Amino acid sequence: MNISFENKVALVTGAGSGLGLATARAFAASGAAVVLADWDEASVHAAAAQLTSEGHKALGLRCDVSDDAAVEDLVAQTVARFGRLDAAYNNAGVQNALAETADATREDFDRVTSVNLRGVWSCMKFELQQMRKQGSGAIVNCSSLGGLVGGAERGTYHAAKHGVLGLTKSGALEYAARGIRINAICPGLIWTSMAEQMAASGQADALDAMLKSVPMARYGRPEEIADMVLFLCSEASSYVTGQSISVDGGFVMR
Repeated sequence: MNISFENKVALVTGAGSGLGLATARAFAASGAAVVLADWDEASVHAAAAQLTSEGHKALGLRCDVSDDAAVEDLVAQTVARFGRLDAAYNNAGVQNALAETADATREDFDRVTSVNLRGVWSCMKFELQQMRKQGSGAIVNCSSLGGLVGGAERGTYHAAKHGVLGLTKSGALEYAARGIRINAICPGLIWTSMAEQMAASGQADALDAMLKSVPMARYGRPEEIADMVLFLCSEASSYVTGQSISVDGGFVMR
């Protein structure tokens, strides 16, 4: 299957590293003009500069998705630079501080949900305003394995990721007849900088335990997530909307 995004414009949040960077690179390799957004200004500018040096059309912008005004400006700058918005991968996310529900703090709950749930809502809101004008577009929201199952000491993260699936389904219903498709992807155990940070912070045993529950017995690669995002944003999936696709090596089969 040859998926092409020639003459298309894609927006990726959390694009400074990990799943977002892999997806931005995949969009660029498929011919899209790509806007990379991340709260880490240095990393996202470096990523965009690398793509540009390789001959791709790319723009790197700092954006904190928990700031509605920043997200609105992100979409506006995307359209000002490239004229439209055809595909969006709302990927930016953070982990919660490990704690049982009785011990979790309001501050950490607000921090995580402001990025992982409200940030996705904000991105959808402004992306959809542009796509509604065009009468076309595709959005993929990044949920998680944690959007499908529970997790001890991870209630805040899992609650936010479950919420992403509700936003996805509701938005998909609203825009299904207007040329706009919205789906979610639920990555499993993928080896990224976030996984490295978890291991370094003393969660290596937890990661090893999770790996034992993966039937394929390996970590996923960021490029495997990128492939699914591009499929869901392409005409190859033109009859797919409102779905939550697991890319997890078979974890949720158990």
